[in-house]
Amino acid sequence: MFSKSKINEPGPAASETDTSKGTDTAKPAGSDFKASATPKAKPAPSVLSSDLLITGNLKTTGDIQVEGQVEGDIRAHLLTVGEGATVKGEVVADDVVVNGRVVGRVRGLKVRLTSTARVEGDIIHKTIAIESGAHFEGSVQRQDDPLSTGSKKMPTTAATDTKS
Repeated sequence: MFSKSKINEPGPAASETDTSKGTDTAKPAGSDFKASATPKAKPAPSVLSSDLLITGNLKTTGDIQVEGQVEGDIRAHLLTVGEGATVKGEVVADDVVVNGRVVGRVRGLKVRLTSTARVEGDIIHKTIAIESGAHFEGSVQRQDDPLSTGSKKMPTTAATDTKS
């Protein structure tokens, strides 16, 4: 019965009565729990709202959800372009989901164009899914590693455009 009161009041009773045992046991367990919970917890995606216009490049190891307009290149782990969103620039991500408009090259391991997507540019991918109703103008090229090989081709394309 004495131990039940300790369970009901874990803070003061455990630290006062069992200072050496309770503290030693509680601290590593608490520390391990926090440490293990922190890496497992996935941060929320960065959301760029529909009234936002960004001019410049975005780069993150996390996720981005674009609902507004971006004029610049985007690099992310997961990029979601919302239905009313417009991205003018190169998109590079592990996973790309386009519901809105992208004007520029799209590079990703997994690329998905939904029925509301409008893409004007080349798509370099490992896997691709294009839903019925999606609008796409450009070329599609499959590569085993589109994220690394595309960066080598980018200056070549820029140089070709300059010479033309």
